[in-house]
Amino acid sequence: MTSSRPKLAQIAIPLLVVGIVITMVVPLPAALLDLLLAANLSVAVLVLLTAMLVSNALDFSVFPALLLVTTLMRLSLNVSSTRLILLHGFAGKVIEAFGSIVIGGNLVVGLVVFLILVVIQFAVITAGAGRVAEVGARFTLDAMPGKQMAIDADLNAGLISDDDARRRRAAVAAEADFYGAMDGASKFVKGDAIAAVVIVVINLLGGFAVGVLQHHLSIGEAVHRYALLSVGDGLVSQIPALLISIASGLVVTRATSEEGGGLGADLATQLLRNRRALGIAAASIGLLGALPGLPKVPFLALAGVLGVAAARRSPAAGPDGPSVPSEAPVRGESPDSPEVLLGQLQVEPLELELAGDLFDLVDPDRGGHLLDRVRALRRQIAFDLGLVVPLVRTRDDQVLPLSTYVIRVHGVEAGRGEAPPGCVLVLSDPDRPNPPGRPTVDPVFGLPAIWVSADLAEGLEANGATVVDRASVVMTHLSEVVRRHAADLLSRQDVSALVDAVRQVSPVVAGEAGSEALGLTEIQRALRGLLTENVPIRDLVRILEALTAKARETRDPEALLEAARRALAPAISAQAAMGDTLQAVTFEPRLEQSLLEVLRTGDSGSFLAVDPERMEMLLEGMNRALVEAERLGQRPVILCSPQLRPAVRRLVAGSRPILPVLSYAEVSRTLTVEPVGVITLVVNPATV
Repeated sequence: MTSSRPKLAQIAIPLLVVGIVITMVVPLPAALLDLLLAANLSVAVLVLLTAMLVSNALDFSVFPALLLVTTLMRLSLNVSSTRLILLHGFAGKVIEAFGSIVIGGNLVVGLVVFLILVVIQFAVITAGAGRVAEVGARFTLDAMPGKQMAIDADLNAGLISDDDARRRRAAVAAEADFYGAMDGASKFVKGDAIAAVVIVVINLLGGFAVGVLQHHLSIGEAVHRYALLSVGDGLVSQIPALLISIASGLVVTRATSEEGGGLGADLATQLLRNRRALGIAAASIGLLGALPGLPKVPFLALAGVLGVAAARRSPAAGPDGPSVPSEAPVRGESPDSPEVLLGQLQVEPLELELAGDLFDLVDPDRGGHLLDRVRALRRQIAFDLGLVVPLVRTRDDQVLPLSTYVIRVHGVEAGRGEAPPGCVLVLSDPDRPNPPGRPTVDPVFGLPAIWVSADLAEGLEANGATVVDRASVVMTHLSEVVRRHAADLLSRQDVSALVDAVRQVSPVVAGEAGSEALGLTEIQRALRGLLTENVPIRDLVRILEALTAKARETRDPEALLEAARRALAPAISAQAAMGDTLQAVTFEPRLEQSLLEVLRTGDSGSFLAVDPERMEMLLEGMNRALVEAERLGQRPVILCSPQLRPAVRRLVAGSRPILPVLSYAEVSRTLTVEPVGVITLVVNPATV
């Protein structure tokens, strides 16, 4: 019997929708119209009560579709009733009762009541519910990545099973779908309110025309017969519409109820539990009742009811709500408690602080799409480097100077710039006169630039100038900071999540990862070393294969890093090449041999044990060879022996952090090596 109900609903609901459309075309008898109007009112009451009693908005997930069906049903009944009113001057007893009894047969009263109901629905409830649905949809979509990451973190930590993770992901997706649908469905209620006014006006004009011109009635008789019926028809439709509109507002403003008792239980629990509020309210109402001229009975009676409610609250509840049993004191409520202080001391991995006048960049109502672009940047970084960038915490900082933004990595300032409102950044061009504005420097590339009025942007772009909007300036700077600090942003938890992801596709490869043979610490150190040299870690399977194989021989961090680099050799050399050519600066052979002889190994890795004077000559030789190659328009890399590569990389990291340093073993066979310079020792004349 139970299994037949879903099948019956699958057939009955489509037939109902088709029947609603048919009623717009086929005339209905007055008795059937009465039944349908009563059913319309009953459905509206049922929807309102359901919206009040659900403990979670998702428990009424069918509401957006139901909203469309009920709106269509009311409009079809309006069409049927209009047809009966204009043809026969009678549309059933329900409409007649609303036209004669509810408004006392007074046309002016009926119109005023009808317009008040429309204003309440359209300007108050529908407008507010629509705005709440829009904001709810936006916040729900913005929170989806964080919720998905929280689910993945709980799954990786073993706190939930795969089935629980799937259910939670489905709930997150359902929540996003629901609020997105409610954002659009709220427009149905708004359109229904407008249609109600238009239909009543049409009925009034049509009724006058039919009564006076066709039936030759006097104006008074036409008003009495048709106008009252038209207003009654409007009230019959508007009352269910108002109930549905209230239900829509309740659904979108409904927070999840922990008690599960619906709106009534939540109100009784939260509104009446505060003894102090009840006592103050009782005293205030009692003072109003004592004022001369005001009726004393209702005010004093209400004051007595509130006083009794305050007195009946349990003393254990305290002045501000229920207390916690002594076995489980809530110390976290104190601002000086360790829990609160630890929460305030937590340092976010990545933060973007904006001055007060820059918050328009993140406000969608003011055209700001910075948060959307931050999400796009996180996806791009993940695709380029294989690193899942932590969520960027964006907040305003009133202490910052106006037009200033600050990028922090683990609480430390990593970048600072400005983005004045109403301006765009124009890069200076020596071949053309600079536009009027305030000179500045591009925060990423250090190029001279000018902040000019945004009104000049279109004309400057037409003249070939490089124009950058404020959001792009911030995003380019944020991207550069994230790429420069990618190694610092890779946490141990991220490494664990990456290894678990590999375990899903290559369980054998990931089997030794995180064990005594190869701990997460060694993996994290190797991955950070790759990211420091701007090497993507997307091919994690090959990286783990190389690390686990090398870990059987040694646990030396430098050796593990070099093993991972050799596994990624084709990708590393291809990234550094220009097409199929690798433009290399190499060491003079005798110099390279002498450097290999002074190569030593310390706690921080290999290094060159040479005196300061010789080190200065070596650095000068490197810089001269690289500068000469760059002057000729080439993109050189330093190419050396595998044993020497880590020490050379450590030498150039300070002055040229993004310069690729490759070993001969990392050059792909598909590339052609083009020598573009030779590093020799350069003697400083001042030391001779």
